[in-house]
Parts: sequence; structure tokens; C-alpha cells
Amino acid sequence: AVEAMRLGARDYVEKPWQNARLLTTLETQLALGHALEEGRRLRAERQHREASERPAMVAESRAMQEVLDLLQRVAPSDANVLVTGEHGTGKEVVARYLHAASTRHDEPFVVVHAGALADGVFESELFGHVRGAFTDAKADKPGCFALAHGGTLFLDEIGTMPLSQQAKLLRVLQSGELTPVGSTKVQRVDVRVVAATNVDVASAVERGDFREDLLYRLNTIEVRLPPLRDRRADIAPLAERFLARAPRPLRFSPDALEALAAHAWPGNVRELEHTIERAALLARGDCIEVEDLSLTSRRRNAERLDDMTLLEAEAHLIRRALERHGGQVVAAAKALGLSRSALYRRMSQHGIKAP
Repeated sequence: AVEAMRLGARDYVEKPWQNARLLTTLETQLALGHALEEGRRLRAERQHREASERPAMVAESRAMQEVLDLLQRVAPSDANVLVTGEHGTGKEVVARYLHAASTRHDEPFVVVHAGALADGVFESELFGHVRGAFTDAKADKPGCFALAHGGTLFLDEIGTMPLSQQAKLLRVLQSGELTPVGSTKVQRVDVRVVAATNVDVASAVERGDFREDLLYRLNTIEVRLPPLRDRRADIAPLAERFLARAPRPLRFSPDALEALAAHAWPGNVRELEHTIERAALLARGDCIEVEDLSLTSRRRNAERLDDMTLLEAEAHLIRRALERHGGQVVAAAKALGLSRSALYRRMSQHGIKAP
């Protein structure tokens, strides 16, 4: 019996056995076998679901292969991560990948556009509030930290947060505790923070615009995303992936693929995605041609910018951002990587009035 148990038997019955005891043992082991089989099936389903839910990273280029290698090593830990890179490089995709590949993948993933929160709503949005805390607080509302408890909190555009908000965020990160607005009850929170910015935070620290102690809390690990122009081997695979979302089967002509590879992509992956979406709508047949991509007109716009002074270019970009976002200053500020107050200051400098 000892040798049989060592080789994998789960139970044994001594001779002479009692029929009732034998029957009970058999029923127990059959039930256990079914339970183990169900457990294996559920684990396989979960692994398949996790693999399908994990954002796929295109990494044909050496630059992105290095990023992916770092993400795979960092994801299983609870270390806070700071993702840096230009606008449109895919910082939220990286944050979602880190969450999906972590031990917290079954818990919430909550996104906060931290740089776009006005002072009046910052604490309520992040820490929550209780009923009666202010005029419109008609019910208790959990903040984003509480909503992300056990999971991952993604703080986007962290580099444009005002110093007053940075201090409040730092206190929660240091203590793991928060107090909702209007409450005296302290809440414990357990979140992994992934922050993102397109701002040079080290320079912001030197200028006094960003707290050094907060930076240390956020960038246990820093992931630097390369611009699309530095990962040209990824352009065609990304374009094919975006094209696969089109409502009808389409393909690229060789000239179109060549044009995509040669373009500068100042808006990075986001610009590429929007370009393919538009081209899929404009294509007359089942093949996307160079003219469907509308890259030439954008090149002429870029050349016009080259002839401007820095101040003229800044004013031009501010006007364009306001136009694109229907005059919404908060949305335009986010697109430009600025806080709302910073955008208002620059609008005033250039004589640009809010719509």
C-alpha cells in the first residue's frame, strides 16, 4: 500500500474489506477524480482567456523586442511602473499588458486621466466622497483607488499634474491609506500603480514642476516606449492588424506599404491607426492605394510648420487642438500634454480666446 501511494494511488482499502467501506472509498475517489478533471478544465479555460485578453504586442523591431522582454520580466511583480514616450506610442496598451500578465489579472484595471483633473474634482475622483460632502454629492461614491483595489490603477499623463495634486497622491502611495472627501474613516487600499507621461519628468523635477519623491514612488521600473519612426519593422504588422478590423476584406498595395514605411509618423501608432481606419473607408476596391492614405497633405502641413517660428508653431498647434476637440479646453490640453491651467496661460500669451 505504501509503494502504491508513492506511485500515485490516492487511497487504499485493507483486506478483508467491508463492502460499505469499499463503496464509500470508491465514491469518494470518483468524485475527487471528477473534481480534479474539472479543475484542470477550468485552469485551461482561464489560461486561454488570459492569453486572448492580454493585449498583443507587435515587436518585430529590436527596439520593441527589448521593451517586450522588460515587460515580461516586470509584469509578475507588484512594482510600480512608469511608462514614458511620445503621444500615441501605446502607453495604455503597455499598462493593460502589464495588468493582464500580472498576478492581479482577475482584479480591476482602472484608468484615470490624471493630468486632466481639475483641483475641485481631483480628490473626489481618486479618493471618493461620502453623501453630503459637497452640494452635488447626493450619494456615496467610491474613488478610482477603491475601484482598483486588488488590481491595477493606470494614471495617464501624470507629468502634467499640478504640485498640489502631486502631494495628495504621494500621501496615499506612501501610506496605502486614503480618506474619502467628507469622511473621517480611513480606508486601506491595495493597488499596483502604472503611470504614464510624455513629459521629461527628470527635467520637470529640476524645474520644480514635479516632486522628486513622487517620481521615486512611481518609477520603480521605467519603461521607455520608442516612437514609431524608430521601430519601422513594426509599421507593416501594425497596419495589417488595424486593417483586419475593417468591416470588409481589404489589402494594401505594395506602393501603399512602401509609403507607410517611409512616413515620419509624428503621431506614432495612434496616427497610423487613424490613417488605416480612414483609408479603409475611402478605398474604392478591395486594395488600399497610396492616395487612400492621404499622407501627402500631411507632409505639406509639416513643411509649412518648418517655416514658422517656435511661437507661431505653438499657437498653430493650440488652435488645431481646440478645433479638433470642439473647443473643449480640457480635452485639448490632454492632447497637447498640458494641464488645463497651463493651456489657458499659453492661450492668453498668444491671444487665443476660449470658444
